[in-house]
Amino acid sequence: MADIDNKDQAEMDPADMEDVEEVEEEETGEDENSKARQLTVQMMQNPQILAALQERLDGLNGSPSGYMESLPKVVKRRVNALKNLQVKCAHIEAKFYEEVHELERKYAALYQPLFDKRSDIVKAAYEPTDEECEWKADEEEELTVSKKDEMKEKAKLEEEKKDEEKEDPKGIPEFWSTVFKNVDLLSDMLQEHDEPILKHLQDIKVKFSDPGQPMSFTLEFLFEPNDFFTNTVLTKTYKMRSEPDENDPFSFDGPEIMCCTGCTIEWTKGKNVTLKTIKKKQKHKGRGTVRTVTKTVPNDSFFNFFTPPEVPESGELDEDSEAVLAADFEIGHFIRERIVPRAVLYFTGEAIEDDDDDYDEEGEEADDEEGEEEADEENDPDYDPKEAAPPAECKQQ
Repeated sequence: MADIDNKDQAEMDPADMEDVEEVEEEETGEDENSKARQLTVQMMQNPQILAALQERLDGLNGSPSGYMESLPKVVKRRVNALKNLQVKCAHIEAKFYEEVHELERKYAALYQPLFDKRSDIVKAAYEPTDEECEWKADEEEELTVSKKDEMKEKAKLEEEKKDEEKEDPKGIPEFWSTVFKNVDLLSDMLQEHDEPILKHLQDIKVKFSDPGQPMSFTLEFLFEPNDFFTNTVLTKTYKMRSEPDENDPFSFDGPEIMCCTGCTIEWTKGKNVTLKTIKKKQKHKGRGTVRTVTKTVPNDSFFNFFTPPEVPESGELDEDSEAVLAADFEIGHFIRERIVPRAVLYFTGEAIEDDDDDYDEEGEEADDEEGEEEADEENDPDYDPKEAAPPAECKQQ
């Protein structure tokens, strides 16, 4: 068989031989490219490799590329002039955010009468008129209503009978506690023993610092009289800074919360949900006798929100305290920016649906991209699904 192959090659035209060699080289190159692609797919699906790559990229972030060092001195000098201009831009941007804060204060005064009326309706201090209660449903809701007209008519009679038997509820019961439960960021803080207390929460207000005072805002939680504490208002104040750091002016990206202070909750005896009593048995090493020791230890509760970690003058915190404060700042900002202005939409769940829709769209886009990549791989004649599959340990994760 080898002799026949040699004979065929000997009879072939030299030009044909060159063509064969070129084809073979091209095919070899395609094989190598295919293997390289498959290896890349495997690597990019390995979480350990991705983590190492991300760590490497993080290390490179902000590091000089070497290009600046290669520039002539006169060019470096001009670049320094541009950087000085950038610092001035940062200071102008800080002034911009200060004026934004002034605008927030101005419009907060315009919003407040509406928020006060909302509060009056929630706590039954004001009964809205029929005209105020009219709400035009959107087309989709109207279609749903029209389909369910017959069912509603039947249910209406039953509901009227039940309403006659029941007492008329006042205002909107458990309005704010429902808002908290509907928002993941807040519901994660809630414990079962917090819920009876939050039923007494009547309103949340945002108060901005006075003109000429350092930038800050205060969250006021207004409670009706209850059996848990004597406070009628619990407060949380966030102090902000809107100026570039002298040591790192280019890091400025708008106002940042510097610290926050809570308040002292005057708990009724035996009602403090931020503490719990535990009993431990201790055995004496020598005599072997056992005694029971009672200790009071911190307890998970939403109301720990009002006793944040104190920031020392040095500004240095341990990792746990930094994590707590970071979460605290996020929650405070979210309550101020989203919860207070749009409370009714978080009560009904409409605001949450809007947030979910945003995430779904991003997820669909990602799915589409992944689908396109999978289709490209399947159309590749050299694609081998076994070779492209992630390692077993990656699948488990």
